[in-house]
Order: sequence, then C-alpha cells, then structure tokens
Amino acid sequence: MSNLDRRPPAHEVGGLAATAARPVLDLLPGKEVLLGESTKVRRLLPTLGRRLVGAWAFVDHYGPDDIWDGAGMQVPPHPHTGLQTVSWLLDGEVHHRDSIGSDVLIRPGELALMTAGSAIAHAEQSPAVHPRYLHGAQLWVALPDGARDVVPAFEHHRELPGFTSDGLTATVVVGSMGGATSPGTAYTPLVGVDLDLAAGADVELPLEPDFEYAVLTAAGSADVEGRPVTPGATLYLGTGRRTLRLRSADGGRLLLLGGEPFDERIVMWWNFVGRSGAEIADFATAWAEHERFGEVAGFDDHERLEVPPLPPLPLKPRGRER
Repeated sequence: MSNLDRRPPAHEVGGLAATAARPVLDLLPGKEVLLGESTKVRRLLPTLGRRLVGAWAFVDHYGPDDIWDGAGMQVPPHPHTGLQTVSWLLDGEVHHRDSIGSDVLIRPGELALMTAGSAIAHAEQSPAVHPRYLHGAQLWVALPDGARDVVPAFEHHRELPGFTSDGLTATVVVGSMGGATSPGTAYTPLVGVDLDLAAGADVELPLEPDFEYAVLTAAGSADVEGRPVTPGATLYLGTGRRTLRLRSADGGRLLLLGGEPFDERIVMWWNFVGRSGAEIADFATAWAEHERFGEVAGFDDHERLEVPPLPPLPLKPRGRER
C-alpha cells in the first residue's frame, strides 16, 4: 500500500535514545487519511508520540467499509525501497500485482509479505467482483542496513499458525509467540499477532522483555493492562514486560506488534526507506524516469503514482518519538 499524502513529511528515525526502557501505557491517537479515491484509513504509525515500534515503521488500519456499490481499494503502481510490506485482511479481498511478476488474490487470514529490498513496484486493488466489506491493515517493516538491498521478493502464506487460551484465538502473522512461529521472513527480531477475543475473554500473553510493543484495536473493544483501547488509536507498551493482560467484555479484535528496538537511523519519505536525504532523492528520480523499479503488468504509464515534490528543506534528525 502506498502513502498517498501529496506532501509527505520526511522523517529521520531510529536509534535507542528515545525507546522506553520500561513498561508504559501511552495511548497515541491516529489520524484519518484518504487512500486513493475511495478508501479512508486510520494512520496509527507514525503518529504523534511514536515513529517506530521495533522495526514496524508504518501502520494503516482501514474499514470495515461497505464497498458493495463502489470500487473499493484502488492503489495504482507505486515504488518501495528498504522495507517490507505486510498485508493483513479481516474482511474482503485484495488483488496484489508487482514488478517481479507476482499476481495474487489475498483473502482474510492469509499473509502477503513483500520485501522491497533494493527496489520494487506494486499495485493493490479490490477485484471487480468483490465481497461487500473491506477491512484490514497495511504495515511496513524497516529493513536493517545489511538487508535493505536484498533481491525483491513476495511471499503468500495461506495458512498461519496460532494458539488458543482463555477466550483468545491468536494467529501469528510474523515472528513467534505461544509456541507458534510464522513462515514469513523477518530480518530483525519481530512479532505481529492477530488477537481475536471472545466476549468475556480474560487472558495473559507471554512477552519478550527485550522487545517493545504496541497494541491497536481493529474491531470491538478491549482492556489492555486495564486500559480501554478502541479503534483509532495505538497503545504503546514500552519494554520490560514479560506478560500482557487482556480482557474484553463484548469481544474485540486486536493486533499486537513488537520487536527489538531498531537501533539504526533511517530516513523515511513517501514510499521509500533510506539512510540519507540524497539517497531518497535518487529513489524519487529513478521512479520518475522509469528506472530501477521495473513495471507492474496490466497498467499503462499514466496510471502510475507520481512522485510528490521533495521537501524544500534538508532533512532534520528526529528520534523515535515526535
């Protein structure tokens, strides 16, 4: 999925200085963003107060949207570098096509994991004939310096492992938890888990104390360590936790994200992750001149997303917090 902001801010992020070295409960508001012509999303990361959680660098939560009489998601070809995209659907279908030849229909409960590496382009669209509702999350993972130029790749895992406990059905999307390990490729210690809480659920999850974590609610509501969390915000949990208590009176759907704090400084602008402003400018030029990224089959040149204007000022160093 693309960042379709026509004036995207440039962020230099990473490093350990602003990572919470203790458990916290910081509720961070998201913001509503128009994605394409018809899909509104809640941008939960980066947000006011936090730019990274482990290597998780970007989170959009969309839906549930009734698209029965509409086109649904329509994100034309756009580029990526230096990151992985994680597509996670709760309802609906999304057609993924990319410049390395992948052509896949993604359904709920399946992991679509695209490693941009040195450069890739892709498009995501609701099929012409599609289910009534569209609901899901699109996430980015920053690649560490040693892996940011890997050969682009795409993985589609139709079945994922998980576990159940005290009213919880968990699906491990990335990483490991509760004895279950996702088949998705990760380049840093990372975890992403879909948490489906039944009405009356009361459960305690095992965590890695060296990881930092955040929780977002996709549907319903839940109490996380006694703090109510509803759709539209992220609860940042810091580090140093060995367990996490979750309760839900009426049922809820959560997404838990975590990982070792990302200790490298990166620059993130539009759909690119790099290490300097000059490198980001080179990526933008390459996309505008049809170099480096390849082409997505089935689209004309005029359908590609254009590069927004680069910021007029040099990038300013920023920490993990805003």
